[in-house]
Amino acid sequence: MILLWKMYSWNWRECNDESIIKKQLMESFAWVYQDKKTGKNRSGKGLIAYVVLYLTVFGVAGSAFYEIANMLCPPLLEASLGWLYFALMGMIGAVFGTFGSVFSTYTTLYQAKDNDLLLAMPIPSNHVLLARLLGVYVMGLLYEMLVMLPVNIVYFLYAQVSITKALFIALIPLVLSLFVLALSCALGWIIAWCASRLKNTKIVTTALSLVFLACYFAFFSQSMTILQNFLMNPAGTGETIKGALYPFYHMGLAAEGNTISMLIFTAIMLAIFVVVYAVLSHSFLKLATANRGNTKTKYVEKKHKSVTPNRALLRKEFKRFFGSTSYMLNCGLGIVFMIVAAIAIIVEYKDFSELVFGMFAGYEEVISLIAAASICMMTTMNDMSAPSVSLEGKNIWLVQMLPVSGWQVLSAKLNMHLILSLIPTAILTVCIEWLIKPSLLFAVLIPITAALFVLFIACLGLFTNLKMPNLMWTSEIVPIKQSAGVLITMFGGWAVVLILGVAYYLLRNQLSPTFFMLCVAVLLLAVDIILFSWLRTRGARIFETL
Repeated sequence: MILLWKMYSWNWRECNDESIIKKQLMESFAWVYQDKKTGKNRSGKGLIAYVVLYLTVFGVAGSAFYEIANMLCPPLLEASLGWLYFALMGMIGAVFGTFGSVFSTYTTLYQAKDNDLLLAMPIPSNHVLLARLLGVYVMGLLYEMLVMLPVNIVYFLYAQVSITKALFIALIPLVLSLFVLALSCALGWIIAWCASRLKNTKIVTTALSLVFLACYFAFFSQSMTILQNFLMNPAGTGETIKGALYPFYHMGLAAEGNTISMLIFTAIMLAIFVVVYAVLSHSFLKLATANRGNTKTKYVEKKHKSVTPNRALLRKEFKRFFGSTSYMLNCGLGIVFMIVAAIAIIVEYKDFSELVFGMFAGYEEVISLIAAASICMMTTMNDMSAPSVSLEGKNIWLVQMLPVSGWQVLSAKLNMHLILSLIPTAILTVCIEWLIKPSLLFAVLIPITAALFVLFIACLGLFTNLKMPNLMWTSEIVPIKQSAGVLITMFGGWAVVLILGVAYYLLRNQLSPTFFMLCVAVLLLAVDIILFSWLRTRGARIFETL
């Protein structure tokens, strides 16, 4: 509301702010109408198909929150705690809205490519800031409504709703989204502040993204337990919210038709946003124009150390990986998960040991097979090689013009994947073998199988990318997240593990677990040799002619 009031109070003729708002909204929803592979607008049929696809995805996500709301609403209404229902679901909506918009806030506010152009025009910087904030606000509201819309539908199904209640229920998501906007902006400001003082901004963005993702997954992994605890003691939960989460307490009362609480809730949300906006407006110009990563240095004469072409190409691949937050988060998340899993085994060794041996009591011979399958499944989350060829983009000719062979370039991409994936795989394998204490033969076969599977995923990624390259992208997120090669590599790895599991189940009476594992290792070795040989010969020739 305050955003709309500010925008409509501007002098349109003097600053043409209406064009800035239109441009910002078009940028925020460019993922709907624009094909990132070509940079062109989608055709009518393509646009309809894309909208239907996203509506389906949002519908599936909304259905999950509908089930949660359907679980909470009837017992809380029966206990005359309807306000608690809205308070709890409002908090979930705020978290989900922040999660949906926080990753675009930093780039929208501080890393927009046209910041310098707009700020050079006779347009006040706070007008540019408000236009940027509108895009963040709309995106946060979109994700928040994935929660609040099913929440409201469930409430209308079970409760008697007056006109006042209906009005307040319709307004609450709009007011709550101001809090979502403020929280997203605060996190974006922290990232921008840190980035303005550090040389490698990608590490800051990646680290904070991983922390947020960890909190997000931890919350949803425990969501059912949390909901059960709420239902077992709703009165105690209500008292906690009254004391520690005062704004959401009044939000719940407002949804029940309390006018005073609606005014209090709105005032608190507006106050939070005004404070965040004041901080942003004070520092926006400085942070948006900060010369990140380019520090003033004095020339110091140094001796240049020459390296071999293979080492130089490998260094280039590592720089690309660690220089892209999207690349690290989408193609290297398995590294983090495997290290976290290894740490969890060490810290909770006793609990894990009791769980594993208790669950498979009487079937101890298959524990080593399941351990190997689990390690292989986690390695599929590392698919760094799958988009590596496409990431060369239109500049692939620069690599092709170097006095190196196509196989040397592909070898560097392959080695980068193997180094980054084998190290956490080895750490996790050691911890798992410490936990399950396999026989001597299995103790040798598990790491060999895991290493062969990592090589299989690396070779499969390069193979699919060479067969289906995309060098005409306008955003690196296209080859990283939207390419067929990445999907085939990840889901293909899962499919291989599942097929091998089904094969063992069908042959369990004919083959011992040890002999089956040995057969799997031999099979993976044969496939790896075939793929590796193809990459050295035909794959190298394909790369040289792309």
